[in-house]
Amino acid sequence: MLPIGELAKRTGTKVQTIRYYEQIGLMPEAGRSEGGQRRYGALELDRLTFIRRSRQLGFSLKAIRELLDLSDGPERSCAQVDAAAQKQLLEVEAHIARLEALRVELQRMIGEGRADRVANCRILEVLSDHEENLSDQDLPDS
Repeated sequence: MLPIGELAKRTGTKVQTIRYYEQIGLMPEAGRSEGGQRRYGALELDRLTFIRRSRQLGFSLKAIRELLDLSDGPERSCAQVDAAAQKQLLEVEAHIARLEALRVELQRMIGEGRADRVANCRILEVLSDHEENLSDQDLPDS
């Protein structure tokens, strides 16, 4: 059995995040030692590793919950898991497209922006230009 600090270390997850995952039901409530410390076994380690890896791939907590629910029924069809992964891939591709649009805009600004003084700086001019705004759909979510 692992204390929460060791579980955090092994999975690269902050202790506060593990507690949060327990609070929202992604992780089961931990067993406790006689002294009241949380204790985790191999199943919790595997589950947290799954959650952590899913987060690294950009899955939302809602999508992870759905994937965990699906994994709890090993006899189910894999089609729903495939669909969730496909949806995530589309979201990643859309995000990449937004980032590429930002890169092009920044390159354009830098190319036009060389000046000897701030008063003549094209980058600051472009950033202040109300007519030359990117739409929100062109910007990455932060």
